[in-house]
Amino acid sequence: MTARMTKRCAIGALIAALSLPPASADSLRVKFGVLRQTHSSETLSILDLPAEDDTLAGALVGAEDDNTTGRFTGQSFAAADAKLAPGEDAVAAATRLVDEGASLLIVDLPAEELLRVSDALKPRGALLFNVSAPDDSLREESCRANVIHVAPTRSMLADGLAQYLVWKQWRRWLLIKGSHPADERLAAAYRASAKKFGARIVDERVYVDTEGGRRSDSGSVQTQRLIPPLTQNAPAYDVLIAADESEVFGEYLPYRSFDPRPVAGSGGLRPASWDAAHEQWGATQLQNRFFRQFRRGMNARDHQAWIAARMIGEATTRIGSAEPTALRGFLTGPEFSIAAFKGVRLSVRPWNQQLRQPILLTDGRMTVSVSPQEGFLHQTTELDTLGVDKPETKCRLQ
Repeated sequence: MTARMTKRCAIGALIAALSLPPASADSLRVKFGVLRQTHSSETLSILDLPAEDDTLAGALVGAEDDNTTGRFTGQSFAAADAKLAPGEDAVAAATRLVDEGASLLIVDLPAEELLRVSDALKPRGALLFNVSAPDDSLREESCRANVIHVAPTRSMLADGLAQYLVWKQWRRWLLIKGSHPADERLAAAYRASAKKFGARIVDERVYVDTEGGRRSDSGSVQTQRLIPPLTQNAPAYDVLIAADESEVFGEYLPYRSFDPRPVAGSGGLRPASWDAAHEQWGATQLQNRFFRQFRRGMNARDHQAWIAARMIGEATTRIGSAEPTALRGFLTGPEFSIAAFKGVRLSVRPWNQQLRQPILLTDGRMTVSVSPQEGFLHQTTELDTLGVDKPETKCRLQ
């Protein structure tokens, strides 16, 4: 039996165990769905190839943790997987999950698809947990009352990095953005962060995607010939910021820019909600459990799915119900908080239903720092220095 087959069998066994947890006749049985996309294998580094159980693995560990508590509180939790094939309709898959009794959905979809599913399920009373889409618009002008956002926004990630760079007195930035719409949205977040915290973008340049193979065509054409001229003759700057959400060039920038400057953003020092190298505040315990079960590191989507599953378990335990409306009311209320191995307890912003959380700054090998940084103060919580604050929100929940 190959290693891949062994891993599939292990995942199948865990799903089966969580699908039929032991429960007494009068226990509360909670089934949540995991609606997830197939992520592209076109990554810059072979180390970043998405796993077959991406996102699902975190939800399964979360359900397992929920059941640890549930054995004492008369509750059981089960995860139902729905991985979309390319071109498969997300609304149809989400509807099937609800029909099968999963009115709580952990959702790993792009913004447009998430909104379609949210609107389609609104009459069904389902509650969605967004664990991947970073779009600020989902929490602002396009916010929906039936969506809790576990994934951080672009503005939260950009603010987390900006705070550290400003704390380091690296205030002059050279911004290089990709040529795709998502790259422009990320660049806009960095522009806003620079203005918010007193940094200055001294110049802005565009890396045009020629649509070559991201790994196979990455030699001298991609690196030694294109990047030095792109970064040459820039005004004096402290750090190079890459806005490359499409994963075309950002990882190529370190050690290849014309001037010897640190790289941050989509390459070099990266802001993230989670990283497989994170080990502070007891995170090693979670990382080790995850690795033992799935033989890989826990990525950000896995951790966000784990948090979503734990939010479901915590709220259900506290209110004694898994009814979506009651669950949403508790999660967005003042009594809810949850630990997530990030140094502080996390809570939900009631005005746009975004989970407050620290942002890790990582180089892929270790956690370099954690934002919010010392000295960035807020009248309510320092976590609200990251992203859109209540006075600025455009959200009108509906």
